[in-house]
Amino acid sequence: MADTSLEQELTWLYSTQTFGIKLGLEGMTRLLKTCGVYYPKARVIHVAGTNGKGSTCAFAESVARAAGYSTGLFTSPHLVEFGERIRVNGRNIPAEDAARLIARVRTTIADWETPPTFFEIVLVVAMLYFAEQQVDVIILETGMGGRLDATNAVPKDVAVITPIDIDHTQYLGNTLFEIAQEKAAIIAWHRPAVIAPQQPDALRAIHDAALSMDTDYRIVTEECELPLGLRGSYQRRNAALALAALRALPHFLCSEAEMARGLAEVSWPGRFEEVAPGVIMDGAHNPHAIRVLVQTWQAQFPGRKARCIYAGSADKALDEVISLLSPIVCEWVLPPVNSPRILPPQEMASKIRRLCAETPLELPATLAEVLDLTAPGKPTLICGSFFLLGEAKAHLAAAAYHPTAQ
Repeated sequence: MADTSLEQELTWLYSTQTFGIKLGLEGMTRLLKTCGVYYPKARVIHVAGTNGKGSTCAFAESVARAAGYSTGLFTSPHLVEFGERIRVNGRNIPAEDAARLIARVRTTIADWETPPTFFEIVLVVAMLYFAEQQVDVIILETGMGGRLDATNAVPKDVAVITPIDIDHTQYLGNTLFEIAQEKAAIIAWHRPAVIAPQQPDALRAIHDAALSMDTDYRIVTEECELPLGLRGSYQRRNAALALAALRALPHFLCSEAEMARGLAEVSWPGRFEEVAPGVIMDGAHNPHAIRVLVQTWQAQFPGRKARCIYAGSADKALDEVISLLSPIVCEWVLPPVNSPRILPPQEMASKIRRLCAETPLELPATLAEVLDLTAPGKPTLICGSFFLLGEAKAHLAAAAYHPTAQ
């Protein structure tokens, strides 16, 4: 199939986002069973948490691949291309395979009274592709939460929980304990779990979940000391968590040399990624992630402030995020972003003027004009939303961009 076929299938697939977010496993379980991929032959690592999920998945995938295993990686959202969500051995799903499998699922569900959501369809496409490619290890990143996230319908071998903080309160609960309960529910009966260090309330929820599943969990307190392909000291904790997850997989074998190569060769876009000299992209969008971003910026650019190209989703703790970012910002730039979830620039400007009135602020007509005028060598930080990062990356690469709400 040509790329035009993928465009046609993606047009239909993106239209399913009008069904919104539907938490629950019944529909996903039915879809996996109908498509014959409910019981994967591969070993499965399932990752939940608030921050560090994507990087932890990337480390685990890269090390497993370096050790000679065939890998399948499922993450969300994508930045520029749909195929970023589904990767085998580090490569995006080819357009012809994506088009073919989306069309297969579309036919399968044509007469379903309750249609699957966008996220459920993408997940089953991934599982179909992983089955076709006969991968050895699958790494699944939760979309949101854990207990009722579609990925939790896939049987797993190891559960991984990265640091948990307050986020998505409209879906997951208003307290840290409630949110941690949702995320800890990926822990499976008699299956090991590896856990990043947590705040006390989150750890209490994780302990209760492990107890109810009659399983053991390990809190990974050490940091990886090997050279890493991702910048930022916090990545040492993510790498250690990924290695612990791989070691918990049944019969997983990896030499020290393979481990070192996998950690050094890992790449993950949008995580303190330098896309041009002095131009950093980072998908930090909640207070916990912003604190880490600020620490990393200060370590990488000591004594220098950023021209911050920023956009944030309306459902985030924006006042806190702005306050946390402000010490490293010398100028705010608030471009329009093609996403219904982003707070409009004028409203964002009102917040910033209230919280840090003395910092210069610019409201450009388009994102493109801001990127075209980015001065080489002048520290620039593009952050706040993966939707902003995706649109910016597409412009810089002169690539087609498909805005997505999920």
